[in-house]
This record gives sequence, structure tokens and C-alpha cells, in this order.
Amino acid sequence: MKTSYCQCGNRLHFENTSCQKCFRELGFLPDEGLLSALESVANNHWQSLDTNRLYRKCQNYEQNTGCNWMIAENDSSSFCVSCRLSEIIPDLSIPENVKRWSRIERAKRRLLYSLFWLGLPVIDKSIDEENGLSFRLMEDHSHYSEFVNILPERDHIMTGHIGGVITLNIEEADPVLREEMRTRMQERYRTLLGHLRHESGHYYWDRLLRNSIAIDEFRVLFGDERTDYETALQAYYNNGPIVGWQTSWVSAYASAHPWEDWAECWAHYLHMIDTLETASDFGFDVNGTTNAISGQRFDKHYLASLSIEQLVDEWRKLSVALNEMNRSMGLADAYPFVLSETVINKLSFVHKIITAPS
Repeated sequence: MKTSYCQCGNRLHFENTSCQKCFRELGFLPDEGLLSALESVANNHWQSLDTNRLYRKCQNYEQNTGCNWMIAENDSSSFCVSCRLSEIIPDLSIPENVKRWSRIERAKRRLLYSLFWLGLPVIDKSIDEENGLSFRLMEDHSHYSEFVNILPERDHIMTGHIGGVITLNIEEADPVLREEMRTRMQERYRTLLGHLRHESGHYYWDRLLRNSIAIDEFRVLFGDERTDYETALQAYYNNGPIVGWQTSWVSAYASAHPWEDWAECWAHYLHMIDTLETASDFGFDVNGTTNAISGQRFDKHYLASLSIEQLVDEWRKLSVALNEMNRSMGLADAYPFVLSETVINKLSFVHKIITAPS
């Protein structure tokens, strides 16, 4: 995640709606990938002081729900490219739902930021039903839910992906409930952003791998995805992960089925590059002048120039430093995972798929 700078020289952060120094209003420009200071002009339009182009505020920005994304002048939609992907949102007459929805949308915007700069296709499902993407942010009105039963009945709201639709049970946005579930499931990591990155992996498996020439290589590394998914998942929840899963999978859940293995590796790759981009933007150097990312513009072109060995080497240096800093604050490790050689080979495949020329 890159930061931007206001006209006054103050550093701006992704979620900011106003500069904390000069108090100019701010807006994120999805077409430019930057947060810009704004100047009000006629007819509810705003001019970016970085690009001089005209924009309108997303309707959710106007209603003070936390969105700070802008809409290009020639775009007739009332919602930004992120908010319009949410085809179902919670009942906002319930105050707690407003908080949960805002947290989820904030995580979704971070996901989309990465997808955009990586040049991955993000198509609104309302425009392309077959290939598009949408989000359903839903609450479970039943007494029984994902947060009560490990495998709830089919009618209850389950976080997951099917046919380009990513569904998220909004109780995931309650930090207490999410931590309880993380502990109950014996997971080392569970966040809203992690969920969305994981589910986006399922979407991009359909877009980039299904019926592609890379499918045979995928099956060598991850296994045969044609293995019955429901049976595999039921076995995982009944019996737990495969003994010794740490040697071949990045997480216990990844061992459940090849699709979940891919989605977990995809999510971890996005974790890595987003954090490395942030570190590069702040000038972090965790190992003297040998740090490959120091002083580099961390974009798709540069990312494609790195081998997986270079990328993983930099990630290991940074994640060790992050974990030590968290421990210094009495917090849990920021990245509680170990990358085996088998997992690195899988990440190499993800790296190749993502950085392939469009």
C-alpha cells in the first residue's frame, strides 16, 4: 500500500478523508491509484489537485459511511467502483450493522487496490453476469449460523465464493466474535482482509486457471481439484487437517482441498506484496544495502522482474522484523506462518500467474 502526499507536504494514508495538517478534503482516485487533495468546483464536482481532473464523490462518501473513493466525471454511477460491487449490504437501520458494513467495505477497498495495480480483471457482475464479480455482505437471522455450528445448514449465511459472488457473514466484522471463531477453529490468523483475499482467490481460479493451459501444472503442485469438494471439506471438519500438513501447506485449512490450497496461497501472496509495497513506500531496509526493495518503485513491472526466491527472501526478512516489533508491543505475531519449500513452489506458481503479461 502506497501513501500519498497533500499539497501542503503532509503524508496521507489510504483511509483519510481530510488532511490532518491543512484540513483539505481528500479522495482516492481509483483510476490513478492515489489519494488526492481536492478542491470543490461547481455542480458537486471536485478537482484533484494532483491531476487537475474532475470527480464526484461516491454516494457512500457523501453519506459519511467511511468511503473516500471518487467517481470520474464521465462515469454516471452514483457509487464508486468498490461500493457498486456490493450487490447486497446489511440492514443499515441497525446501528451495529453500519459499523460492521463500514469495516468490511474498508477491507474490500484494500483488496481492490491490490487487484487494480496488479492489473487483474475486476468486472462488475451487473455488467458481465458470467465473468463478473460481486459481493454479498449478509447477516444471519437464524439462531444457528456459521458462528454457532462449524458446518451450518445450507440455508445459513456462509462466508465463501460461488460463480463470481463473494459472500461474507457480517459477524466476521465483529472483532470479538471473529477472535472467538479463530480460537475455536484453532487458526493462527483470521481477518476481514484475509477472508476477502482468500475468496478472491477462488474467483481468480475460475478466471485465470479453469480450462487454461496451466491447469496441468496446477494439479501437479496443488492436487486434482476434481476431487469431490463437499466430501473433502466434510472430512476436514470431521477429522482435522492431514498429519504433518506443515510440510506441504501454508495453513491447516489449505490441506482440505486443492481449491482451498490455491486460495490460501493466493491470499498469502497478496499479504506479501501489499506489505512489501508498504515497506518499500516507507523506505524500510531490514538488512542493510542488500534489501532488494529499498528505493524501488514497487509496481507490477518491478514485481515481475523478481524471482520467487528474491520475493520470499525479502518477505522473510520483513516478516521476522514485523513479528519482533509486535512482540515488543506484547502483540501476537503479525505473520504467524512458516513457508516450506513445497509452499514456496506453490507461491512461485501464483507469482507466475499474477505477473503474466495481460
